[in-house]
Amino acid sequence: MGKKPIVIGIAGGSGSGKTSVTKAIVEHFKGHSILMIEQDFYYKDQSHLPFEERLNTNYDHPLAFDNDLLIEHLSKLLNYEVIEKPIYDYKIHTRSNDVITVEPKDVIILEGILILEDARLRDLMDIKIFVDTDADIRIIRRMLRDIKERERTIDSVIEQYLTVVRPMHNQFIEPTKRYANLIIPEGGQNHVAIDLMVTKIQTILEQNAIL
Repeated sequence: MGKKPIVIGIAGGSGSGKTSVTKAIVEHFKGHSILMIEQDFYYKDQSHLPFEERLNTNYDHPLAFDNDLLIEHLSKLLNYEVIEKPIYDYKIHTRSNDVITVEPKDVIILEGILILEDARLRDLMDIKIFVDTDADIRIIRRMLRDIKERERTIDSVIEQYLTVVRPMHNQFIEPTKRYANLIIPEGGQNHVAIDLMVTKIQTILEQNAIL
């Protein structure tokens, strides 16, 4: 088979708007052959650990992710093979017994806070994007999300941000910006950058005779 899927990596801190950028691109190519893989689904299986230990998981550290499995799955998708994507259950802080069957597509969007941190993942990407949003905006978005969707208290969100999220962002996520081909400020609100991205993807697809 001559053609090969294109892989677009979209990274950025928690609350940066990377999911909004991803959804805007997916929406534009709706009806075409496109899929999204979230790095969040690839947190390591922790079923061998007692529940009390799982509660201490640092989800913002590179070692929390099972990149070996993610790379294996991306490699299969690049060969137009079906994968069984894991599901992570945050209630029990480990992988669920369920999986999601994912059919291969011509465009693969890989989205997550630390996808640019691993050189092996970067090597699989055709386009690398970093969504760059001010820290105050990110913490407000995270606070609203965690209180509304995860029933967290303001105090617990702030505590987690100051002790884990912020230091991990500065140590591991922010430095990966240098690997990006394109830095998008303000995430999903940056319609010009998203339009440029869409045009670029369209050009690659046409070159690959996919569209």
